Amino acid sequence: LHPHFQVIVPDIPGSGQSAFIKEANIETYAEIIKLIIEAELRKQPKKNKADVAIIGHSMGGYITLALAEKWPDYFKGLGLFHSTAFADSDEKKTARRKAIDFINTKSATAFLKMTTPSLFTKSFAEDHTDEVNQLIDEGKKFSSEALVQYYEAMIERPDRTEVLGNFNKPVLFLIGEQDSAIPLQSSLQQCYLPNQSHVSILKQSAHMGMWEETEKANNILLDFLHNIF
Repeated sequence: LHPHFQVIVPDIPGSGQSAFIKEANIETYAEIIKLIIEAELRKQPKKNKADVAIIGHSMGGYITLALAEKWPDYFKGLGLFHSTAFADSDEKKTARRKAIDFINTKSATAFLKMTTPSLFTKSFAEDHTDEVNQLIDEGKKFSSEALVQYYEAMIERPDRTEVLGNFNKPVLFLIGEQDSAIPLQSSLQQCYLPNQSHVSILKQSAHMGMWEETEKANNILLDFLHNIF
């Protein structure tokens, strides 16, 4: 996307070079992303807050919706990339709590080593072991404390389908047909909510379309962004 747009890829608290913040939640992360946007806009006086689009992958989509709920005027459009406006089901909350127990008992690294391959289609994970192992190695940068906080934040987040219904600008839904984390049918159930929906399905992807179908995913993002800017 870099040749076409200014791209900002933030580290949320507890990841990359961003310091861990105790008792943070999805709303905290959203407020921090807003501060980053404002700081970047101050560097470019000719731009205004409506010159921004935000694309959120997985938990990033939850943060995106929290941003759109409080500050919808900041964005020309938003995208949910393997993400959802629905709150966790009871079953999903139970699974996340089991994950928290595992992380606390073992480690974040052990948990990511066990779960990361399942984010991909079986064929991709088997044929691209180097890429999957690279992602697992990246996960070693997460502390157990940070990863537990992310899971707790996801458990606690509210349903934000109303945000989609009230958002009067374009919304991109980028869906993995084989995604078990955000299933296809669940994703399709929210696509009718916005006034302007752009729906694309990555047929050979599970939860990591940016790795599994990189070129197709990038072209979908480019088409969406060129359409709204």
